[in-house]
Formats: sequence, C-alpha cells, structure tokens
Amino acid sequence: MSQETIAQALGAEFQRARELDAPVNQRLALYSGAVRKHFAAYAEAFDNLVTRLSLNSAGATAPDIGDRMPPFLLPDDQGNLTSLDDLCERGPVAITFLRGHWCPYCRIYAYMLAQVQERASSIGAQIVAISPELERYTRQQKAEAQAGFKVLSDINNGYALSLNLAIWIGDEMQKLLTDYGRDLADYQGTGSWFVPIPATYIVSPDATIKARFVDPDYSRRMDIEELLAALANAR
Repeated sequence: MSQETIAQALGAEFQRARELDAPVNQRLALYSGAVRKHFAAYAEAFDNLVTRLSLNSAGATAPDIGDRMPPFLLPDDQGNLTSLDDLCERGPVAITFLRGHWCPYCRIYAYMLAQVQERASSIGAQIVAISPELERYTRQQKAEAQAGFKVLSDINNGYALSLNLAIWIGDEMQKLLTDYGRDLADYQGTGSWFVPIPATYIVSPDATIKARFVDPDYSRRMDIEELLAALANAR
C-alpha cells in the first residue's frame, strides 16, 4: 500500500473516529484499529515503543495525587506567558500534555476537550494544554480543535522532563514518522525527538493534584466525564 493510499485511508478513519458519538477511548480505539489495518509497520513500531516504555516504568515517578503540581511559566500560542499560579488563582485546572499537532490521538483528544470547555467554565474550572511544539504549530492545533483554551509551548520538553514525563520515541518510530513526512525536529525547533507522555492532571486552586492519568500508551487518555467530575471535586 502506497503512502498516499495509507494517508487517505487513515484520514477518513480519523474523521470518523473524531466525530463518533462515543467516549474518547472508544474513539481512539477505533482509530487504533484503522492504523493496524492500514499501516501495519506503524502499529508494530507503536507496540515496540509502548512495550519499551512500560518495561522501563515510564511515567511511574511523575507527580502523583496529593502532591503539589510543580510551577511553570510557559508561553501560549500568542506568545503570552502563563504560569500555574495565574491559572490556579481562577479555580481548578485540567492540565493535559499533547505530543503535537501531528499526532492524531492528540488531535482527537484536543477536539473533545474543546467540546466540553463551556461545561468546565460553568463550574469555574479551566482547561490548558502543554505541547513541546513551537507557537505556530500550537496555533494550528488549537485552530483545528476549535479550542478556546490555552495551548502552551514547552520548548525542549523542559517542564515535561522536570515531571519525568518526557520520553524518547526511538530510532524505529523516528524513521517511520520521518518517512511519513512528520518532522518533529522542525515542529519543536530541536533535534531531540522527545515527546511528553500525554498525561492529564487535575489541579485544585492551591496547586494540589486531585486526579491524574499517566499512561505511556498514547492511544489512551483520561475519560472526559472523569475529567469534568474531578474538576468539580477540585473546587
């Protein structure tokens, strides 16, 4: 199957998964099934990466429930600096890490978060995303998701590294992504090919972590209803 044929098939399946009336992990599972059907080489590389990360307990030492969320000061998609303190002053916040605008799993999740942003606002809560990409790409991701929430740039994965959430994708996945036209070095402005584990943290106004989802398998994310319930409990 040619690269063009793969791209067309996965593009159609991506749209189907994104618009499916189902919980987020069902949508992501639908897309994962399409990847296994149409792009077996990527599915194999994905399995190898997740196995390596799991064997090395990736994310196991990241901040946990009851800990204080470490502070950050990061630029948003317009270049304005945003701190954790600024966010917490306005109420509880859901902080989710995205691998980038190129990642279909993150694109689906960002789209679903955008759909419930008003529900979060109605309980006095906020949503913010953190990506290792340059601002022009975070703007692109935000626009595609139709998101009103901030997407912050964590250049060089500095904040993710401090949380023990940054991982190297490996030579096999790097070659596949490069061959498929995904240049993380360009997107991030570095040559490291590191991405964050797409974790989600629910943080109370006093910066205490009330709930979290950390999984090196990036085809799974915190359930949207669980996220909203945790935000309500974090007030």
